[in-house]
Amino acid sequence: MALQTQTITAADLERMPDDGARYELVRGELRKMAPAGHNHGRIAMNLAGPLFHYVKLHNLGIVFAAETGFLLGRQPDTVRAPDVAFIGRERAAAIRMEDGFWPGAPDLAVEVISPGDLYTDVEEKVFDWLEAGTQMVLVINPRKHLVTVYRSLTELTVLAENDTIDGGMVVPGWTMPVRELFA
Repeated sequence: MALQTQTITAADLERMPDDGARYELVRGELRKMAPAGHNHGRIAMNLAGPLFHYVKLHNLGIVFAAETGFLLGRQPDTVRAPDVAFIGRERAAAIRMEDGFWPGAPDLAVEVISPGDLYTDVEEKVFDWLEAGTQMVLVINPRKHLVTVYRSLTELTVLAENDTIDGGMVVPGWTMPVRELFA
């Protein structure tokens, strides 16, 4: 006898009552995520704060906090929520601001690895971001004090504490020393 699973849509996810848990929707499958630990939140904020300040100062677009859902695909639906995200000014201006998930991928997605994250799950997220059109994904590894910068599935750079993150064409002019993430 075959086991049938119910496919969830983005609209179903939006209508779910708040039970205090965090969820992502991956190709119609609802995935419950544990709350982030304090170190995770601190590192995400260490990046989000300076990024937000720089983007606002230079009118470059919008920075989104953790738990913002991005609708990456339909039928079956995929909604991912990075720890930090950025969308450039031109793309942001083309979308009417309203409640609900952002329709599409951010230009920059940041994922901070939690102690309980499986490597394969983080890799799957990176692939989903890139396949949906994200131009740069930063994966921050708190245990090893490394940042992996993905610009495509084949173009990636690993940065250590003495290196500097460069926003390149995604966030022009923005840089950040890796060591400041872990300070």
